[in-house]
Amino acid sequence: MKKTLNTKYEIRNTKAMTGGAAMAEALRQVQPDVMAVYPITPQTTIIETYAKLKADGKVSTEIIQVESEHSAISATLGASATGVRAVTATSSQGLLYMAEMLPVASGLRLPIVMCVSSRALSAPLNIHGEHGDVMAVRGMGWVQIFSENAQEAYDNTIIATKLAEKIDIPVMPIMDGFHTSHTTERVDICNDAEIKKFVGMRKPEKSLLDFKNPVSFGALALQNTYFEFKIDQEIAMQKAIGEYKTICKEYEKISGRNYKVFESYKLDDAKYAIIIMGATAGTAKEVVDKMRKQGKKIGLLNVKLYRPFSYKEVGHELAHIKKIAVLDRAISFGAYPPLYQDILSSMHGAASAKHEIASYIYGLGGRDTLQKDIEQVYKDLEDGEISNKVRYIK
Repeated sequence: MKKTLNTKYEIRNTKAMTGGAAMAEALRQVQPDVMAVYPITPQTTIIETYAKLKADGKVSTEIIQVESEHSAISATLGASATGVRAVTATSSQGLLYMAEMLPVASGLRLPIVMCVSSRALSAPLNIHGEHGDVMAVRGMGWVQIFSENAQEAYDNTIIATKLAEKIDIPVMPIMDGFHTSHTTERVDICNDAEIKKFVGMRKPEKSLLDFKNPVSFGALALQNTYFEFKIDQEIAMQKAIGEYKTICKEYEKISGRNYKVFESYKLDDAKYAIIIMGATAGTAKEVVDKMRKQGKKIGLLNVKLYRPFSYKEVGHELAHIKKIAVLDRAISFGAYPPLYQDILSSMHGAASAKHEIASYIYGLGGRDTLQKDIEQVYKDLEDGEISNKVRYIK
């Protein structure tokens, strides 16, 4: 560990950390009251690292070792309902095992943070990274924030905590399994006191342990009220976009890192663009830099805040680009891939001119996507190789 000096910000710690360790470090600074844990690859590094912090006396969190992922989210839900700060983590089949409780958490407006190391779904069995698990639950009322690298995994966990408690909506900070969770990178760590002040203390409006003002969580809602509950929940989700922007600006003041709902990389004068999320965005940026030196007018849009999705802003950002390729690290059987669907919706009405939008699926089951693969996508756009047929980068 060494100290780095930034003239604009205070002296900070720089560490070599995996994405899993980076998320655990962020949780150490956030200091949740309760963490319910159950191991699953490649998420285990998060809770394993945090458990060691507990054993070393560096955190006072109550760690609950449960018998399944369903129990992990159930225990986290119950703890959050009492008014404490509660977190958990999972991957793949574990996330799907939690699926029954995910809409309960969001419907009850509980500000849970669940760190996800995204992984392929069975069958056949595969333990490596892709976005199939988080895409399967993208409509269950949780905010989803994607991380490109270990630094963002650290930052997004902190941002997620403040955002969840600001809007009373659960949040998933997401990183790619193995590509980020198990890769060691440089991570700049903020000062403990700064993070403590930034996230503050959780101050719930209602709590199961507030015996002077008793409340019921999860009451029955029939036809005369259920619809209104869901509308209110959607209104809160849409407010998350504005709150995310505000919180990211506040975080920049203490970290020096500027996060937005999406990263626009050399798009201003681009003729062709790729849309992507997660770890492979770093590879794509290298390709953009390389091909720019060859005189190619290309760019990249890297989605950070995936749910809620900023349709109008994305459409405006891409309005001047006629040829676009959307890269999904997930497959939707019998339908277009999820991010591709969102981009199609974003471009509807974005400009009067027709846009050509291609769909590619890549990286399923942890398969590497190399620079040459990204280069070929840009060449396809340049050559006019665009159709409604989904292509596969294999």
